Amino acid sequence: MPVAPRTQTPAPPGPARSESPRAPRQSWLDALRGLAALVVVFEHSLDALLPEIRGTVSPWFDFGQYGVLLFFLISGYVVPVSLERRGSVRGFWITRFFRIYPLWAVAAVIGTAFAVAGVYSVLPGQTADRPWTSLLAHLTMLQDLLQVPSVVNVFWTLSYEMAFYLLVTALFVFGGRRAGAGTSLSFAACGLVAGALVPAGLLSRYMGGTVLVGVVTVAVLGGIAAVVSADREARARGAAVIAVLALVLLTFNSRVGAWQSLVILATMFGGTAIYRLQHCSAPARTRWMIALVPVVSVAAAVLLGPGWGMTEAAEQAFKWSWSTAVVGAWLTFVAGLALRHRVVSPVLVWLGLVSYSVYLLHPLILQVVRRLTMDPSQITLPGRLAWEAALFAAVIVCAALGHRFVEKPAQRTGRRLANSAAREGL
Repeated sequence: MPVAPRTQTPAPPGPARSESPRAPRQSWLDALRGLAALVVVFEHSLDALLPEIRGTVSPWFDFGQYGVLLFFLISGYVVPVSLERRGSVRGFWITRFFRIYPLWAVAAVIGTAFAVAGVYSVLPGQTADRPWTSLLAHLTMLQDLLQVPSVVNVFWTLSYEMAFYLLVTALFVFGGRRAGAGTSLSFAACGLVAGALVPAGLLSRYMGGTVLVGVVTVAVLGGIAAVVSADREARARGAAVIAVLALVLLTFNSRVGAWQSLVILATMFGGTAIYRLQHCSAPARTRWMIALVPVVSVAAAVLLGPGWGMTEAAEQAFKWSWSTAVVGAWLTFVAGLALRHRVVSPVLVWLGLVSYSVYLLHPLILQVVRRLTMDPSQITLPGRLAWEAALFAAVIVCAALGHRFVEKPAQRTGRRLANSAAREGL
């Protein structure tokens, strides 16, 4: 799941402040995040509990892809302007670290334990196959761009979130703070071209996975250390390193292939473009440029397909389900924006607050449910619906606990350290 900063209305960009102001919350974004989290849980439960829907609806609409694309639009809408509002690269990365890593570490430890115990059957042998390479790749959160399987399957989206953070940071350091419609459309168009020319996992194939992971780990740590330093020249060099690294990995080494990686990036910058259009003066062409992004994204899916071996029927299903998910995510986001002044369901808003915990923890709970239910064909439909309700209840309870005891304390620590850095002018 893409992890956006809490949905506050960002202030206009400016110099670093002694403390980053807490802006009013935007409930509509929380509600969209809550909706996206529920849809992803539903998608992942289909094989175990509702195979009827998997067989009839999934070939036409990918619920999971819809949910993560909606998350990506939300991240694009709030992340760049959050950095601009704070005005401090160091503060941004401190808050990002404490927002993402603590709960991620909890999920990773549980996922590894499940793999060792044989519970997490989706990833057999994950912990035994190059464990140190896997550990380093996961610590960078770029494992999906390094051809390393995620120890918890949903971690893959965090790789694209991290690549987005690297690019947004580089743009901020170089003064390109108005990236929006043109950037988004350019990435979508590049995806269409690169997808036809570049095979997935090209770098790992020629460099070797372990070597590439080592190089990327050093580059990421060194680049981030440089961009948060007080040395202007070091910041510029670090920004160049992380920008080039992100673009190269997205284009030449992602698991899903170049076109999907760059379309994901285009989607996030599409969210940024919508924010710019809403809050800043923009030329008339901005609207149609934004509208073209999902059009080009669908064209890439239709023309290029999944990029790996499938039967003709499965490939057609992929094209349909991916395309409708793209359209659905964009329409949902625009509808949420249009209705933002309406009263928003407090349940969805609360689910938005705990959505990161929902997203990271639900695959682990689902694996337990899989072990308990085994063959869904042996359970009646009412019985499986009862299991579905129990799954959602367990996920929500665990998410509430994760948010209360892991996320919130970590976020408070992050804000305190970030504000301290801002007071020091860093």
